[in-house]
Amino acid sequence: MTRHPTGARSQVVRRAGRLLSLLAFLACPAPASASLFSPEVEDKLATFIALFVIFVVPVVLIALFWMVHVLPEKIAHKRNHPQFEGIRTLCLLSLLFGGLLWPLAWLWAYSKPVLYKMAYGTDTVPHGPEPAYGEPDALPDTLHDRLARVEARVPPTELDALRADLAALEAKLAGREVA
Repeated sequence: MTRHPTGARSQVVRRAGRLLSLLAFLACPAPASASLFSPEVEDKLATFIALFVIFVVPVVLIALFWMVHVLPEKIAHKRNHPQFEGIRTLCLLSLLFGGLLWPLAWLWAYSKPVLYKMAYGTDTVPHGPEPAYGEPDALPDTLHDRLARVEARVPPTELDALRADLAALEAKLAGREVA
């Protein structure tokens, strides 16, 4: 029989000790629990998660669904798409049909109108308040401002004729009110 050196013997003893301790743990098991928490805490946590899933998750999903379906409308508005109102309508219809029309609205928002430029001379339409009387710079503040602008455009002879017609109409109306 061969003798083991002292280092090899201590290694064998360590292995045997580990095996015996493992067998001792397996022979005397402790009560097992499936959770780190007590049953009361588990119930409270389950109630909180259930309420969160029932009330918060649907609201977040509906808001996300709405934001995604309004995205083509925002893109069309940002790009001054001339068919913006049609894209807006398609987005609303897509909400009603569960999102089936959304890809069409998205493609339409990113597309360039084909014959719009030929018909109207531009590919885009500015969205916002309409300028009054074809003046893009300023909207008239008062009737006096509007009258001053009209007087500046109309030749004086036509303006005098308009003033005479206006005076005749006022006299006619004044005669009806008296009678």
